[in-house]
Amino acid sequence: MGEFDLAIGVSHPAMARFRQLAQRSGRLDAETLAESDANLLDKLRLKDGAYFKRATALLFAADPQRFVTGAFVKVGYFQTETELLYHDEVEGDLFHQAQTTLDLLLTKYLKAVISYEGIVRVETFPVPRAALREAVLNALVHRDYAVTAPVQIRVYEDRLRLWNPAVLPEGWTMDTLLGAHSSSPYNPALANAFFRAGEIEAWGRGVERIFAACEAAGSPKPVLRYEPNDMWLEFAFDPAYLKVLRAGQKQAEQVEVLVAPEVTEQVTEQVTEQVERLMNVLGDQTLSLQALMQALGLVHRPNFMALYVRPALGAGLVQMTVPEKPNSRLQKYQLTALGRQWLNKDRP
Repeated sequence: MGEFDLAIGVSHPAMARFRQLAQRSGRLDAETLAESDANLLDKLRLKDGAYFKRATALLFAADPQRFVTGAFVKVGYFQTETELLYHDEVEGDLFHQAQTTLDLLLTKYLKAVISYEGIVRVETFPVPRAALREAVLNALVHRDYAVTAPVQIRVYEDRLRLWNPAVLPEGWTMDTLLGAHSSSPYNPALANAFFRAGEIEAWGRGVERIFAACEAAGSPKPVLRYEPNDMWLEFAFDPAYLKVLRAGQKQAEQVEVLVAPEVTEQVTEQVTEQVERLMNVLGDQTLSLQALMQALGLVHRPNFMALYVRPALGAGLVQMTVPEKPNSRLQKYQLTALGRQWLNKDRP
């Protein structure tokens, strides 16, 4: 994969993150993990003579795209094949890309159906978490980085489709890939680093694990398709999941219609000066806590939560974009229909 000058781009946070993962996995001994960055990378077989391999940039550079064009992930939500509603790009080292892409899919792009087993809240996603994680890891570790297009994940209402540029080992067919086979990674240096970090196995079972996770969860069997340099993996969403999700959306729409026509006196009484300031800042925007605090000139988060955010949420005037995960780092806030009506109505 070419050569890489260690001095111009290794990220120390990325190296520290790898050491933590490898220590947890137990696949590298403490003595090796205590080595200098240069020696550790050498023992990971990331050195070629006097230079480090290009794989080093992908694994440990803060900005791999400086060295490998297209080394990032694109995620988009599509209403139709051609109508894109919103999208994100995930950059950084490959370990960061893997974790961030998975978090992004589970908190922004895929909606969980909520159920309860006794008092335990259970979130059911349309793609089993284990299968999704394995699919993202496979796409990043085994893709052809000579192709300048990024890994692409397209999410629709009823399916998720993942594409990555790939080259099968010589003599392999789709039957080989789908059946039991030996490990023959296209990028052995990347695969070794991810194995040492405990992120993947070294037995060529990635595809098998994806299908097994879907079967265990009762999800539809994924469809894997390969054409020269193109690997497509599609997860169809379970019709039962879609039925529950659509029923919930319809119920939410009915509740909004019932609530929106009238701003009651009780709601008006709950709009303190602080809540009104918060609502005025939000307007038609969707903002994070940090952005809201900056806009309001506030620095003390506990007071901000107690006097501004929680009262606004409790009154139904403001809502979270990721309500099922209140502490998500991707959490943002926006006005509800009731909040917009209150803000726009004529007040004495």
